[in-house]
Amino acid sequence: MTSINEMRNIAIIAHVDHGKTTLVDGMLKQSGIFRENQVVQERVMDSNDLEKERGITILAKNTSVRYQGYKINIVDTPGHSDFGGEVERVLKMVDGVLLLVDASEGPMPQTRFVLRKALELNLVPVVVVNKIDRPDSRINEVIDEIYELFFELGASEEQLEFPVVYAIARAGKSTLDLDVPGTDLKPLFETIINNFPAPKGDPEGPLQMLVNNTEYDNYIGRIAVGRISQGSIAGGMNVVVSDHEGKLKSYRIGRVYVYEGLERVEVPRASCGEIAVVSGLEDIKIGETITDKENPAPLPPITVDEPTLEMTFVVNDSPFAGQEGDHITSRKLRARLHKEMEKNVSLRVQDTESPDVWKVAGRGELHLSILIETMRREGYELQVSKPEVIYKKGPDGELLEPMEMLLVDIPEDKMGPVMEMLGNRKGEMVNMGPNGPGQLRLEFKVPARGLIGFRSQLLSETRGLAIMNHTFLGHEPFKGEIKRRYQGVLIAFESGEATFYGLNSVQDRGTLFVTPGTKVYEGMVVGEHVREQDIEVNICKKKQLTNHRASTAEATVKLEEARVMSLEEALEYLSDDELLEVTPQSLRIRKKFLDKNERARAKKQAAQASAV
Repeated sequence: MTSINEMRNIAIIAHVDHGKTTLVDGMLKQSGIFRENQVVQERVMDSNDLEKERGITILAKNTSVRYQGYKINIVDTPGHSDFGGEVERVLKMVDGVLLLVDASEGPMPQTRFVLRKALELNLVPVVVVNKIDRPDSRINEVIDEIYELFFELGASEEQLEFPVVYAIARAGKSTLDLDVPGTDLKPLFETIINNFPAPKGDPEGPLQMLVNNTEYDNYIGRIAVGRISQGSIAGGMNVVVSDHEGKLKSYRIGRVYVYEGLERVEVPRASCGEIAVVSGLEDIKIGETITDKENPAPLPPITVDEPTLEMTFVVNDSPFAGQEGDHITSRKLRARLHKEMEKNVSLRVQDTESPDVWKVAGRGELHLSILIETMRREGYELQVSKPEVIYKKGPDGELLEPMEMLLVDIPEDKMGPVMEMLGNRKGEMVNMGPNGPGQLRLEFKVPARGLIGFRSQLLSETRGLAIMNHTFLGHEPFKGEIKRRYQGVLIAFESGEATFYGLNSVQDRGTLFVTPGTKVYEGMVVGEHVREQDIEVNICKKKQLTNHRASTAEATVKLEEARVMSLEEALEYLSDDELLEVTPQSLRIRKKFLDKNERARAKKQAAQASAV
């Protein structure tokens, strides 16, 4: 076993795309864990399919490297605030954080979110300024911004004396002096060993291990991941687990593993300070404590910030239900959602009066859309409502809503339209400044509901040149009504197959979402109307044959290209009276009531209720 004094437990935190997973790649390669002839993929820590596709980290992961007799346990954390639950629980496993900041972009909103959590836990920081080879790098200004950020977040004097390492993670180079070009990551390794403390705890005391993560292994069943705060744990050992209510339950440990590189290696015993993986605890949950049977000493459970966004998940009852997915029953959907809640600590699933409907709350649109995308890839069919923010009641009974800090980088000539868009969404500008030639950086305080659907509108307005990032700020008094969608929709008049003739006859009414040959059903949304009202259209009608020769001019008629939405865009687009049908192969927007008469009745009842 590695001595507690020769161990370092660190987390790498940074904003999205600042290079933390790439830096871990370099540390793994230079520590010698791979064979010389071994083929290693880029961003080796992003093992999830969605992570590879999107180029982001979604799940926190553990690895370790060895350097000159020291073992460095590394946790690669997500940068999106939507996955803040992942960040908050893994920070409990480490003694220090490696704060990675882009040499051009500087500290971003989500850097602020994770760093605040780390400073509150009194973790030791080390700053890595990455991508110093960028032609637009502004290293000195970025370091000043980092100091300002630490001051704003209330860092202690010790935390303000952080060392700075300059790096090019992609090339595997680092240096402590900008005048001395780096050749490898040796300066980074030495800074980690010299500045981060060894884990604290008594290796001879009674066992204490807080469970920070749970996984499922096909061979050994459910496994728990956590840091041993005191004592040691061994295979076959009798322990008790303290749950969130403080109740104790006896277990027998199966196998014990530790991380060596990217592998889990079985060991007879793991000691204080080590990040260990144990099996044999079938129904263990995140936040519970594995402790000594004779002298139980539970640790405080993990707490995370509350969810800010809620959606309704419904069993798929459309006319096409069961045609594309394998799992469609309410029993399977409920089991899958509750299973997700066990490992996704910032997710909330609430049963309703209907056995086919659940309220699912998360930290943001991305958090919930990743869950939906994962489920559809697993063969599930379901329907979801538009995202709604979760309100709170203030001490005086006033209505409070979640607020976000929004940061947008835009071309200077787009400042007027962007400010108007955010003004309509109750945004309040708090800062503005240049961000390179012809670029502006605007900072806004916006209600969370004002950001639903904003990304696609912003990208359309700026022709894809804008970059936006946001993080949760807190709750403030309700800011007033926000109108989300200004256009009505085109609704399929009947079930059938969309024809070229039918689509051509209605394409001047708006933008189409379907192409010829697409199967549609009555009540399905097939396009966006140019006006505010919803209208029904018949896109399945065929041209009647006659004895007259067709005009050759008809051959030149072309359909406008259909608008194809991603999952996030479809969720943003939804209105109050619509659902998104999600299957492994298709995304279909539909009205909650497919029948025209039922829709009219529901609309009338809603108008009467609002009048009362």
